[in-house]
Amino acid sequence: MLGASLLLLAAAFTPDPASAMTLSRDGSALSPALSQLASPSVHSLPPAQQAATLGIARSGPGSLLREGNRVLVNVRFEGRAIAGLGVLRAIGAVPISSSEALQTATAAIDPAKLNQLAGAPGVASVTASRAPILYASGATSPGAEGPSCEGGSVISEGLTQLKVDQARQAYGLSGAGVTVGALSDSFDTATTAADGSGPIATHAAEDILTDDLPGPAGSCSGQLAGVNVLEDSAAAESDEGRAMLQIVHDLAPRASLAFATAFRSEESFAENIEMLAAPVAVGGAGAKVIVDDVAYLEEPFFQDGPVAAAINEVSAEGVTYLTSAGNDNIFEGENEIASWEAPAFRDSAGCPAAIQGLAGFNGTHCLDFNPGAGTDRTFGITVAPGATLTADLQWAEPWNGVSTDLDAFLLNPKGELLTGSAEENVGENGTERPLEIVQWKNAASTAQVVQLAINRYSGGASPRLKFALLENGFGVTQTEYPKSAGGDIVGPTIFGHAGAPNAIAVAAVPYSNGSEPERYSSRGPVTHYFRPVTGLTPAAVLSPPEAIAKPDVAATDCGATTFFAHRYDGLTWRFCGTSAAAPHAAAVAALLREGNPTASAQQIRASLIESATPVGSFTANAVGSGLVDALAAVASLPAPLIVEDGPTPIVSPPVVQPEAPPVAPVPDPSTTLPSAATPPSTFFKRHPPRLVRTHRSAVRLRFRLGSDQAGAEFLCRVDRGRFHRCGTSFPRRFAIGAHVLRAKARGLDELVDRSPALFRFRVEQTQ
Repeated sequence: MLGASLLLLAAAFTPDPASAMTLSRDGSALSPALSQLASPSVHSLPPAQQAATLGIARSGPGSLLREGNRVLVNVRFEGRAIAGLGVLRAIGAVPISSSEALQTATAAIDPAKLNQLAGAPGVASVTASRAPILYASGATSPGAEGPSCEGGSVISEGLTQLKVDQARQAYGLSGAGVTVGALSDSFDTATTAADGSGPIATHAAEDILTDDLPGPAGSCSGQLAGVNVLEDSAAAESDEGRAMLQIVHDLAPRASLAFATAFRSEESFAENIEMLAAPVAVGGAGAKVIVDDVAYLEEPFFQDGPVAAAINEVSAEGVTYLTSAGNDNIFEGENEIASWEAPAFRDSAGCPAAIQGLAGFNGTHCLDFNPGAGTDRTFGITVAPGATLTADLQWAEPWNGVSTDLDAFLLNPKGELLTGSAEENVGENGTERPLEIVQWKNAASTAQVVQLAINRYSGGASPRLKFALLENGFGVTQTEYPKSAGGDIVGPTIFGHAGAPNAIAVAAVPYSNGSEPERYSSRGPVTHYFRPVTGLTPAAVLSPPEAIAKPDVAATDCGATTFFAHRYDGLTWRFCGTSAAAPHAAAVAALLREGNPTASAQQIRASLIESATPVGSFTANAVGSGLVDALAAVASLPAPLIVEDGPTPIVSPPVVQPEAPPVAPVPDPSTTLPSAATPPSTFFKRHPPRLVRTHRSAVRLRFRLGSDQAGAEFLCRVDRGRFHRCGTSFPRRFAIGAHVLRAKARGLDELVDRSPALFRFRVEQTQ
């Protein structure tokens, strides 16, 4: 890639159609965009003009992260050179975070010193640190406010939609004794409203006075301490994290709350996950439930990345981790068009003329988008007026094991180049990540069609590849290939740590209509082809690939808050998106934690997911197992519940039976119930090992089930299927991959075990 230079028009990022940017591949450690930013003629410009010149969004996802006059950059070191972080400080760069395992760091630096950074000893590559995605939506819905001591002056309607009010009344739950940690952009640094309508409506101190957040200045008796802020954003963001914690406080008003920003870097995001989970004695928050609503564009599609690795760590320590599924679904008619994936790179043996004419770019290996007999070297995308197109292209090669270099270009209908992304992915100064991000803003007043072209610059492999249109649910109205065909897959957009098996990805359902998900709520499933990123060694191939059902569950969005994010009819602030759905589900998880503090993270997860109710006729790819039902989830916990300081006495769940006599209260949990009224318990008398190896594509295994009640029958559920009757001996064939078997006994009095026995295992194929 030495000596190659590409002139790309960037008029879409500025009203001035004459502005342009130069994208060069000169073997420098700096990425093409940073090479240009290092030029005095560019770094002397105001930030908005810098972005326009570089072909990068001025604000929002994909824009340059900044701290004051400095830009944030990702630095990859050679060998074990990260020990020399002092070199960064010596040239005026401020280290933000680092990963010794990956030999990477994020640093804030004056753009004028980028060339010095590129030449520093041990520096292999330097790329721009781009702003991640926040999953708050611009959608609004009507609603009302209502005063309440516990939860505050404004209460989210998720309290009733998710039956949290019934669960709290029936079981005396409030979240007491449980700490919920949240990660987002900021907690209390915003000065203007998220919708740009004026000054921000409230700050944290005012939320405490109205009991919309906990704090000693609140009016409620026995109020908890204020939110434990481990790290807030250094920039004035939108305070989306505060809005998330308002939701948690509405539903679990006596839970302790903590916050840490996820907006400085991927490494910092991962570190703050671990700090929220760490004990208070070592400076952490001691959170047993953690929720986030952030996604970095660089997070891998085809394996777990660093953020997912941190989730794996805290999950193994017993933390329940929830995250937004994403707001990236897009409809064209009835087709979901927000992503396109091909099983392999199809070389068309040519490129559009504008790419073929680029000196030094090997512009003769463009992807054929047509899975059929014809050849199509471009992919048409219709961009709405004023919208910014963000196309995230990745291919199935592991981090630090990239052998194929792909580039992405956007052309106008005349075949002229608009913009592109041509990072060096391979080699000494390569990013070692299979990733290109291309952005373009439609500054016109009408929809415009652009043509995406993908060229294989180097490498002889033909890996699987996928691009996602990350538009927050809006901005693209049509694509050339809106349906899956010929092995190509169109639609799924859940990616990154939301696709991690240990994270509970939460879809969004409007508070005013529980029969359908939000149209923008990202769809699954997710497939991983490599093991997680753990260090400099490329991760091993998963054989077969791991199919992961996502999202896991759905919860409320567009509930009311005191300040975020859009005001409906000039009255009620409403928080829409999976960013709002995730903390609703997290609050229910906190109630479950309180209900049985000894329950494992897997039991909490199972109670939350398996008790969910269907959302219309929508499939698991849209809503997971369904809408969270707090009352059913608490009832499914391993008994007994131990609650001493809830807001109401423990009573039986309400039963709607017109003209029926009142339901008698449930006896005290410490009282021994007659055996005839006691649900049976379930256990495995015999099961296979947790790792089963076979040289075949499937293996037959047998389980033996037992119960403490004679004559009980059994119900079994394999993976994400449904419960079906099964015998005390349960044989079945299992394919290669991870599996889980759940079994519950049903006694002669028809009572069913509320805590199914669970066994997780994996079947691996040997050569």
